[in-house]
Amino acid sequence: MAHLLRGKQAGISNDLSAGISPELFAPDDVSRFGINSQISATAYDPVQSLLAVGTRESPYGSGQVYVFGQQRVCVTFLLPRKASVKSLQFCADKLVALDSKNELLVFGLENRTLLANYATPGTVTALLTDPSLDWAFLGLQNGVVVIYDLDRLTLAPFKIPNLWINKNPKARIIPIVTLALHPRDVGTLLIGYSEGAVTYSFKQNKPLRHFGYELPPGAPGGGMEPALMHNARHPRLCHALWHPTGTFILTGHDDGSLVLWDPKEGRIITARTLEDTRVHLVGRNVGSHGSSATRSLAKEPLIRIAWCGKQDPDDTGILIAGGASAGLSNGLTFLELGPTPVYTTSSWQVLADYLDSPKRQRLLPAPSQTEVMDFCLMPRASPHHAGAHDPVAVLLLLSSGEVSTLSFPSGHPISPTNQLHLSLTFVHPFVNRVNHAAADRTRWLGMKESRQQGPPLLQGGVRANLPRRRYEDRNILQTAHADGTVRLWDAGHGDEIDNEHLIQVDVARALDRLEDVDISHVSMASASGELAVGLVTGEVVVFRWDRNKSFGRDAPPSLETPVGRMFDISGRADPTLKEGLLPLTILRQQKGAVTALKMSDVGFVAAGFHDGSIAVIDLRGPAVIYSGHVGELFQHNRRSSFRKSNSNAKPRLAVANIIEFGVMNVEGDDYSSILLFVGTNLGQLATFKLLPQSNGGFSVQFTGGTVLDDLVVAVSPINVDTGAPAHASQMAVANLRNGIKTNGVIVVTMSSGMRIFRPASGKGAHKSWDNVLCSAGAVVHLEGRGHGWVGLFGDGSVRAYAIPSLREIGGSNLSKALDMTRLSEASITASGDVFAWTGPSEMAMFNVWGTGRQLAKSSDMLYNPAAVIPARPTISNLQWISGTQHVSSADLDLLIGGDERPMSKRMIDQARADEQQRRTASRTVGGSSTNPAPGPPAGEEGWGSYMQRQLNERTKNLNIVGDSMDSLQENSAGWANDVSKYVNQQKRKAVMGVIGSKFGL
Repeated sequence: MAHLLRGKQAGISNDLSAGISPELFAPDDVSRFGINSQISATAYDPVQSLLAVGTRESPYGSGQVYVFGQQRVCVTFLLPRKASVKSLQFCADKLVALDSKNELLVFGLENRTLLANYATPGTVTALLTDPSLDWAFLGLQNGVVVIYDLDRLTLAPFKIPNLWINKNPKARIIPIVTLALHPRDVGTLLIGYSEGAVTYSFKQNKPLRHFGYELPPGAPGGGMEPALMHNARHPRLCHALWHPTGTFILTGHDDGSLVLWDPKEGRIITARTLEDTRVHLVGRNVGSHGSSATRSLAKEPLIRIAWCGKQDPDDTGILIAGGASAGLSNGLTFLELGPTPVYTTSSWQVLADYLDSPKRQRLLPAPSQTEVMDFCLMPRASPHHAGAHDPVAVLLLLSSGEVSTLSFPSGHPISPTNQLHLSLTFVHPFVNRVNHAAADRTRWLGMKESRQQGPPLLQGGVRANLPRRRYEDRNILQTAHADGTVRLWDAGHGDEIDNEHLIQVDVARALDRLEDVDISHVSMASASGELAVGLVTGEVVVFRWDRNKSFGRDAPPSLETPVGRMFDISGRADPTLKEGLLPLTILRQQKGAVTALKMSDVGFVAAGFHDGSIAVIDLRGPAVIYSGHVGELFQHNRRSSFRKSNSNAKPRLAVANIIEFGVMNVEGDDYSSILLFVGTNLGQLATFKLLPQSNGGFSVQFTGGTVLDDLVVAVSPINVDTGAPAHASQMAVANLRNGIKTNGVIVVTMSSGMRIFRPASGKGAHKSWDNVLCSAGAVVHLEGRGHGWVGLFGDGSVRAYAIPSLREIGGSNLSKALDMTRLSEASITASGDVFAWTGPSEMAMFNVWGTGRQLAKSSDMLYNPAAVIPARPTISNLQWISGTQHVSSADLDLLIGGDERPMSKRMIDQARADEQQRRTASRTVGGSSTNPAPGPPAGEEGWGSYMQRQLNERTKNLNIVGDSMDSLQENSAGWANDVSKYVNQQKRKAVMGVIGSKFGL
């Protein structure tokens, strides 16, 4: 009965939802886009070409770990309990994480699972891993270093006690600040305590040198506090790191000092800040880099330091976050030092000048009004040298919660479009507006922009096989970002995506300005691919897909945009864009922010402004074919209130907040027309006709208005015979020439109810919501079943109603997954997909026609076993001849794990490869020789015997390391004597004389 009654009221004779039963309404959690919370840690693996991102705990949930690869490859790891991610480090086929609850987490990249979690015996203040080792070194707050076995997933018996107590017996409990392995000798560990640094030898099991930075009375240091300059000071250490070849040690302190040390002698070579040099000397005139004004300013804390090396690790530079005078810099400072002087042949002055007089000092800028909180280097190929070997880019973590990518060392901004994962674009920078369009698949496949840019920064991983595409229309989302960039991409339907590339639109360049580029609305034409962008400053910018005629050439300076008329901006195209969405025209209206915007498929653009005006643009000119105030259209039709009104109250201004185009009959007409529907914040709905003129243009005619209950949320024109959308499509408009009529109605969603009626009378079926407001609504289609209306409500529930009876089909509550404060920004598509925010920078996608399935775990492959980690750098031949003691990775395994530790998986794989190589060589020799040498046949030795023999050999080799070093002097005595004679013959120009000059003898 309700179907017949409301169908008659709405003018719909068929039950458009007859095939939709309640059990079909069970929303599936399909996917997530973006980052769930503020990023707190990052790590990059150049071998696998993967980027890991950890987030903080927030009201929207626990911290998570994302691992991103090429295009849409992404795997998310959940923490076992609610916490934040403090640190992330890749280690071969594992990802090691440390959370805010001091729990060590080991994730497997190959099987994409949590392998182990270990509750540490204290507060962890430093974490160190090495891609060539199976150990994780944990520095604790009490000064002790414990070691975790990443292969056996257990704590190793070996630990390093507090070594600073030898320097300061009072420092029985002192926190460890940083840990760093010698870049060429894993047997030497640099431990940074809050009072100083220590180098520790695993082989000798004792500290080698202590490095304590003391400023004598009168030395300026980094702080330059006059009241303290006459006292001896000990600035606290905050960073300690090796030179890429281990030649020097650099320590950073809380007063902004950077101190260069000689690791062999434990002496200070020099100390400087970013502006001044030799700050550790009394009475020293601080360098020429800083003025007296800058020297008196307080220094920002040193946040992070990385000693970078080029392909040649002796050609280095230091990248520094923080340390500048307060308020004088916004970004990173890079000291390009150049080639490292030869230690044995350089004087003390030359070594000091290496840090004091860099070749170049440059600033890598960060976005304005933000501060750099951390950074992550992206090396070209090698994971060694603390992840700072030959980097090509650097990822900045900003105080605003956003990220920024810069080229290295030039510091040019790198757009994340098609360079980083889609989810990272949500914080690069933040998204402030999202819109949806259903684009034809064929059209979208042809929209692959051609842009001049480098190779993608992430190339690892393999996308999992997804179900074949479910719909021909693709879910194209348009995200507007805080920097004036709009990105378009296919969100899919939980199915295979043919075109995974993103399209980037630079609105700031189209406006010819960098400031005040705050986008309020975006709208894309589904068929033509044209894009309209509305701004808070009142401009409407239109972009069209085309080839750039000015590709590779900078555009000449353009004229100032006039007010109130269309202006050609095709000359403002990005010179690096060869083919894509190019700027076409702009309308500058000084009437406040754009409050509503719609780009049609047939060349019309309609926009509403904050002063209540609306404008209709015909792109065939382009020209403005209508301009007026929507509120003036309803002045004659104001409804009086039964309640006593306040005569002094200022009437509210009617502002357009929703615009839609359709093709159908207006009530009383026997023909169909292109219609424009404009809904306002006061519940008014205006209907306009777009009529063709004899000159080939169009005119806009107001047809009628309807006063509804309250805020208009959505307008959905539909065909009453089929339930299909009655939008102003290219086919529908073309059929108007043939006199084909569209018998249609509009489904109007309001915050307090919904109506179905023929334009523009307002008479039809009506439904009110009970004690809840509607945030989003749309007419959706269930293939083979029919059409229904789906809405998202203020209590987080999503409900479906039949058309035209408006009976409830089903409902489900999504409040636990959604951000309830941003429901008004949600959107519902014609295929039943719901896009809604779950947090500040993460969006969820649900499909209402599902089975109630929870969010599935990603099946993307991350780990590539064929990508081999390069060998760790080791000492040179000259260093070995000179007596430098070297401990290999296998030796370190025995020192830490002991003789009873079984062979690790990495050692077994290496043994298997060595055995396979030996067998292959034996077969080759046996086949090529007519009389093979006698001996055991290949393969006679079993795997167990072979591994036991390898273990015994390593143990024996480690035991004789000391004997080998002791006999090294005797074995090389003859060679040294010959060198000495040769030096004397060459007029004493060799080593001894240089060493004497170095010490001032």
